[in-house]
Amino acid sequence: MTIKVKKLVHGVFIILLILGFSSCHNLFNDDDDQPETIYLTDYELVKTYTPIVIEASLNAFISKYPDLEFLKERAKYGFKVYKIQYKTSFKGEPVLASGIVSVPIGEEFFPSISYQNGTNTLHANAPSVNPNNNELYLLLEFVASTGFVVSMPDYLGFGSSDNMFHPYLHKESTVQVVLDMLRAVEELATLKGFSLNEELYLTGYSQGGWATMQVQKAIENEFSGEFNLKASAPAGGPYDLNFINEYILNRETYPMPYFFGYMFDSYTNLEAITTPIDEVFNSPYNTLIPVLYDGTKSGEEINAELTTSVSELFTANYRQNYKTDTSYSSILSTLSDNSIEAWNTSIPTRIIHGTADSFVPMDVATNIYQSFLTKGVSTDRVQLVPIPETDHIDGIIPAGLFSIQWFLELTQSSE
Repeated sequence: MTIKVKKLVHGVFIILLILGFSSCHNLFNDDDDQPETIYLTDYELVKTYTPIVIEASLNAFISKYPDLEFLKERAKYGFKVYKIQYKTSFKGEPVLASGIVSVPIGEEFFPSISYQNGTNTLHANAPSVNPNNNELYLLLEFVASTGFVVSMPDYLGFGSSDNMFHPYLHKESTVQVVLDMLRAVEELATLKGFSLNEELYLTGYSQGGWATMQVQKAIENEFSGEFNLKASAPAGGPYDLNFINEYILNRETYPMPYFFGYMFDSYTNLEAITTPIDEVFNSPYNTLIPVLYDGTKSGEEINAELTTSVSELFTANYRQNYKTDTSYSSILSTLSDNSIEAWNTSIPTRIIHGTADSFVPMDVATNIYQSFLTKGVSTDRVQLVPIPETDHIDGIIPAGLFSIQWFLELTQSSE
């Protein structure tokens, strides 16, 4: 459920610094000439990439990731990167959210990709806060050179809403913030004069894989008349949270304890979990968890203050009796409420997962894939895409490359 990425090779940064063009400006200042918007409240041009920058940068990327050659072959547009702020809601109250959008420069009608990023605890690592210092975000921005409008929401608790807690793995608010960003991007298109062809593609990794499948299901069941979803590629996602809970508790050690702490802290703040924290976590972790997720610490830093020992982290009663002790019923019900059940999807779907993933085991992807088949979905419609001998961290870039290449093939076949 994490999305830790390596720093981009130094050469790409030098290229961007020397050749890139950037200008920042806010354009919502009660200007009567601006069309009225419902969602979009502010936007800022962060950077413009010219063809020479794109070619040099992709060459640098390809030296590290040879499989990116397909991206260079399809790159034919300059593009602009915008930071946007937009209206959404949380628990019935209005909230301002944010994200980044990469927009091809051209007269054509462009399809859209919404990328949902993985677990992040650090305010400074939100897409709109740090768009040019994160390898994955940069790679996704460059997908716009192939003719996609690429959106990356920050999620609540980051960017414009970093004054509130992040509702981690919370279905309702996640779906809302992603869909409202897509609505805001449509308004940005009207304001800036680029055209969308109304085709939408979804992908994301880890928390973002879970978010992608949640949004896909919501669009199909509730918003199919508004969004023309063409394909979805969730990757590395913890689709069944009760399965993840049991998986962790059945191990002697778990390498990413901050995942579960993040869930517990989020669901407690949401008032969904009512179990006292000291009935779940041993001391001193029961006092640490409520203060660790304040946006100032990375997942690695939080892990360093917790423990990978399952018996040290969790109380004996929780480990042994979480299924039968009624004091834990709010935990199990909340995990169920925010998990995903398969449905009879009509959308081409590729469920991507690393076979050596010890953070979010491959079984969680295999199980939901089998559930889709049980629902009567054909193997042409939904496929499981294993990334052989790949763990959670190392699966991030391969999953992204597979998704983008598949989306390009689908758009090419429809031309």
